[in-house]
Amino acid sequence: MPMQSQLKKMTGRDPDEAGRAGSSLEILYDLVFVVAFAVAGVQLADYLTQGHYLAAIAGYLMMMFATIWAWINFAWFSSAFDTDDWFYRILALVQMIGVGIVAIGIPNVFTSINSHEHVDVTVAVIGYIVMRVGMVTQWLRVAVQSPEYRSTALAYSSATLLAQLGWVGLIFLPTNLGETLGVIAVLVAIECAGPFIAETRVRTTPWNSEHIAERYGTLMVITLGEGVVGTVAVLQAQISRAGWTAETAVLGLAAMGVTFMMWWLYFLLPNGEVLGEQRRKAFGFGYGSMPLYMGCAAVGAGLHVVALWIEREAHIGPVVVVLALAVPLAIYCLGLLVMQGYLVGHQAWLWPMAVGAAAPLLAGVLMAVAGLPLLLCVVVTCLAPLVPVVVAEVRTD
Repeated sequence: MPMQSQLKKMTGRDPDEAGRAGSSLEILYDLVFVVAFAVAGVQLADYLTQGHYLAAIAGYLMMMFATIWAWINFAWFSSAFDTDDWFYRILALVQMIGVGIVAIGIPNVFTSINSHEHVDVTVAVIGYIVMRVGMVTQWLRVAVQSPEYRSTALAYSSATLLAQLGWVGLIFLPTNLGETLGVIAVLVAIECAGPFIAETRVRTTPWNSEHIAERYGTLMVITLGEGVVGTVAVLQAQISRAGWTAETAVLGLAAMGVTFMMWWLYFLLPNGEVLGEQRRKAFGFGYGSMPLYMGCAAVGAGLHVVALWIEREAHIGPVVVVLALAVPLAIYCLGLLVMQGYLVGHQAWLWPMAVGAAAPLLAGVLMAVAGLPLLLCVVVTCLAPLVPVVVAEVRTD
């Protein structure tokens, strides 16, 4: 679509517009966000392999929430108010710059947590504020140009600004990890309450269910691909030093296989498409998808941990290595099934899918406890999405 030289009025798009898909700008926006996912995933893998579990998990959850939450806010906003004029695009660029700053600040967060110092969120918070300034400006534009949605826009912008005061405070407050997490919990509650109040107590924005489903799916595909890229990069380094081995070949095939099945499972379950008939469940879908993205990106980190173990650079036991892959894979596979049940109600066929996903995960961990070869345990663990895919395919035939 050619760029408009004149500003359009941001009055809201048609929520029933057929065939609505993500724009090229939105796809570029997604790619920038996944860079932050990749940095957080690498840090997660590195700290797990060193046995620094608290820093790995706390840092990962903090940084992934910040980036995913900012993405979700823009995705739903653009679904309702995308004008694609020059000012809208410039504000999208501002948010992308903020993502880059967050990505740069992610390692400092992990390092400071691991050093048991004041959690250094300075750079990450600055980036987050840049992102949110862009978003608040978009909402204020709606407030000015759309009387119909003015109160909703002001509710969004007010909650966001209130939360930003708390994020800025985190830079200066001399808090330890526990206190930092407590403050973050309050700020997360404010962040999440803002859209809920605006949409349910003021006026619902005209978001498009087809567009939202496509946007969430696109981000998931890019996140899956980023995990493979990270694993292949580690394996390539290993191959350049020691040549091809059976271990690198098996892990490469397992990584591609599990990623392919994760993709297959996501798009077999029409979670997003159901939103057209279940608009009241939008918040459950929107917020409930955050653990899915965290789990998806962490699967790539888990594969990275396995690759580092192959290189003899991991200082953890085989059971922990398998758990680094099994836990996020469980969050992803079982989380998708829970989401499906939430959107369409209880379905008997979800139970064999859940059991089929859980069985390889449990088997892989128990095999590692029993001392069986680690790569065999990894291959078994990677079969978690297989049975759900088969059950879903048989059901649709």
